[in-house]
Amino acid sequence: MKTINRDLYLNKLIQRKENHLIKIVTGIRRSGKSYLLDPLFKHYLLSTGVKENHIIKIDLDLRMNKDFLDPDYLDTYIRNAIQDKEMYYVILDEIQKVTDFESVLNGFLKIDNLDVYVTGSNSKFLSSDIITEFRGRGDEVRVHPLTFFEFLSAYPHSKEEAWNEYMLYGGLPLILDQKTDEQKRNYLIQLFNTTYLKDTIERNHIQRTDVLDTLVNILASSVGSLTNPKKLADTFLSHGIKDISVNTITSYLNCLLDSFIINKVERYDIKGKKYISTPAKYYFADVGLRNARLNFRQVEENHIMENIIYNELLTRGYNVDVGIVEIRDGDARKQLEVDFVCNQSDKRYYIQVALHLDTREKTLQEEKSLLNIHDNFKKIIIVKDNIKKWNTEEGILVLGLEEFLLNKDSLNL
Repeated sequence: MKTINRDLYLNKLIQRKENHLIKIVTGIRRSGKSYLLDPLFKHYLLSTGVKENHIIKIDLDLRMNKDFLDPDYLDTYIRNAIQDKEMYYVILDEIQKVTDFESVLNGFLKIDNLDVYVTGSNSKFLSSDIITEFRGRGDEVRVHPLTFFEFLSAYPHSKEEAWNEYMLYGGLPLILDQKTDEQKRNYLIQLFNTTYLKDTIERNHIQRTDVLDTLVNILASSVGSLTNPKKLADTFLSHGIKDISVNTITSYLNCLLDSFIINKVERYDIKGKKYISTPAKYYFADVGLRNARLNFRQVEENHIMENIIYNELLTRGYNVDVGIVEIRDGDARKQLEVDFVCNQSDKRYYIQVALHLDTREKTLQEEKSLLNIHDNFKKIIIVKDNIKKWNTEEGILVLGLEEFLLNKDSLNL
């Protein structure tokens, strides 16, 4: 694998070092969890003077380590490896393969000079409820596919070529090792079919795999569009599938959310300061996977760009909603949409996404919802054009996509 800058996650691990909690590295399969722990975090430990024999790394998916799948064997081995009072660091990859792994890890918490880091990749470990398995004694680090900045750090050609690749094939790290377009396409298609869907089906004992498969395709073809289970069920009905209930669609949506394949973004009434539970938007954790589901036939740059910006905001730690602004239009009331309302502690940003602002009319159209928000939080339009940032006549910041993606502080400047 090419050397990739993943300092964002490495620093999160460093900040959590020796905090008396189990560090649980979660995320969608093939997002780089194992690579983060070894070599990146392991090399960091060695560089700070930790002795090699004080780092206990076990890859539990290797046949040569099959004995460690027995919880008693694993527990005894780790305890016997501790020979002195210095700190030991345990890295367990694919911990879910160990029977009753929760009790093993909880037992390790009672050893004062043991610092534990684990990853898991099957559907059980990818579930959003994994932290509850450790009764409040787990500290989760969620790893996302590569951001464009991380992708570019290992991409050998120009920024423009990197963007075209990233927009089409996404940010799963192993994409960078595939040499041809055919290899990249096949990798993503097979990964989705044989790994992601298989995990989801097995974890949730899904019987109607045909329905799940079709649901994923519908979500992929309408990424970033408002929808709800009733509307999705109606779509099935329009295709002649009459035996699918709203409850089944809701259940399958939750299965996809729990597996981190998609993310749900709820609507937020900015003036009313309340959430509107339905309809909502759904974005894919990786745009390459989204494109693969549609056999790379529907690659609309505006929708892909919106999905990439959403994922970038998540990676930066923002809570992200879709904003609604209600205005009076004559005697009627009308709702305007704000693409993203981003919150992080006391910070908030309102963001619109547009391919271009090439006319005054287009600028007015994109900033209309923002101008109807009467507070002092920053209002931004992100455009695809590689431009120097500027402000509209009404004071809205216009930011180029490249600057937004490559400068983590771009929203604050």
